[in-house]
Amino acid sequence: MHEDNLSRADLSRDELGLETLAIRAGHLRGAEQEHGEPIYTTSSFVYGSAAEAAAKFGGDEAGNIYSRFTNPTVRFFEERLAAMEGGERCVATSSGMAAIMSTVLALLESGDEIVASRSIFGSSVSLFTKYFGKLGITTRFVELGDLDAWREAITPATKLLFAETPSNPLSEIGDIAALAEIAHEHNAWLAIDNCFCTPALQRPLTLGADIVIHSATKYLDGQGRTLGGAVVGSHALMEEVFGVVRTCGPCLSPFNAWVFLKGLETLNIRMQAHCARALDLAHWLEVHPGVERVHYSGLESHPQHALAKQQQKAFGAVLGVVIKGGREGAWSVVDATRILSITGNLGDVKTTITHPATTTHGRLSDEQKAAAGIEEGMIRIAVGLEDLEDIKRDLARGLDRLVG
Repeated sequence: MHEDNLSRADLSRDELGLETLAIRAGHLRGAEQEHGEPIYTTSSFVYGSAAEAAAKFGGDEAGNIYSRFTNPTVRFFEERLAAMEGGERCVATSSGMAAIMSTVLALLESGDEIVASRSIFGSSVSLFTKYFGKLGITTRFVELGDLDAWREAITPATKLLFAETPSNPLSEIGDIAALAEIAHEHNAWLAIDNCFCTPALQRPLTLGADIVIHSATKYLDGQGRTLGGAVVGSHALMEEVFGVVRTCGPCLSPFNAWVFLKGLETLNIRMQAHCARALDLAHWLEVHPGVERVHYSGLESHPQHALAKQQQKAFGAVLGVVIKGGREGAWSVVDATRILSITGNLGDVKTTITHPATTTHGRLSDEQKAAAGIEEGMIRIAVGLEDLEDIKRDLARGLDRLVG
């Protein structure tokens, strides 16, 4: 077996740039000396002897056992993403929600508490309140940017602080270094959902976070093809998460892992293009008479613009846009589009548009929506890679009617 050039002893991942890691990290070449990463579509692996099988099953010898928890293609993806995030280890999962579930099941138990941002994905809120609540794990929600609120919500039972930054869809920014300090003062872990930025724009572990969560379905893939998730952190923490994936089975398929490997290779250049288009579109929308407000941290009008500049390389590609006329106005803009895709997914080369109050956050109560800032007049635009003028014209079809 021959390792790829990056894995040679004279090369350290700490010496290499993100673009190089995204292309070279993780691949262990086989006997065929393949240049591209292979897909290992096998459920199990064979052994040369009963003793070898016993050693691998018992953990005395490293090696593949069963693709639910040891598959070479999945391992390639895990090692590559860990290198890009600056983490010691990554555990891949079947979805972003599975990544969150596996982390909490691994590290918390009945009687423990979570403090989480109010501004997290609607399904994450349901997971924390309904399903973890059934297990006796309590979650308290606070404003993402209110550090005093985080401190006040912590009790001796708090084991985990959880936040998305930037948030979905308001583009609120959490001070990762400050949150890490608060967590560690109280012997708790800080987990950051890095879905919107990816390691191309933000590396939470280098800012003090203990765990990074990904929905690989979004920008890590980049073309809306497959589902997957990942958790990145220290060897010790990830061994606990790995135990949940091994036993409970929310594992990533080899084919999906291969798709994500290909996505990572172009992640940096795609994120640059996404961000450039999103910033231009945000400026255009901010002055349109049919728009009440644009939530995007790249705008100088955003209250946390300076913090975003400090901890991110760019501002992401998701805009929360409040349209005049409430739900009726928002729906009319959505329905008038001809190019943009009306879908709840994001992170795609195709620009997507949705009405969060009735889709991604639709299962939340009115009180929960209000606390999270989800207004009836808000639409979410995840800016893709089409011609920017075409995106503007598509949105103008509905916006211009509101003021025409």
